[in-house]
Amino acid sequence: MTDLPMNRLRWICRRGMLELDVILEKFLQNGYENLSESQKLIFYQLLELPDPVLYHWLIASQDPDEADWLEVIALIRAA
Repeated sequence: MTDLPMNRLRWICRRGMLELDVILEKFLQNGYENLSESQKLIFYQLLELPDPVLYHWLIASQDPDEADWLEVIALIRAA
């Protein structure tokens, strides 16, 4: 699953909240290619979460309990 074409990944990153669309698109352009395979898997898992959860983690700066997820969240925030 870590070899999704970029156009498919962009489609998956389209969310119901414009704020999330902007953050995730920026990350795809500026940080996604630098992820390890395990980080890409975590990123895909994050994309399966509901928008309110992603919003709290990416914009409201609340942190997930999982350390691996926190690392990827920090990379998305920094992009």
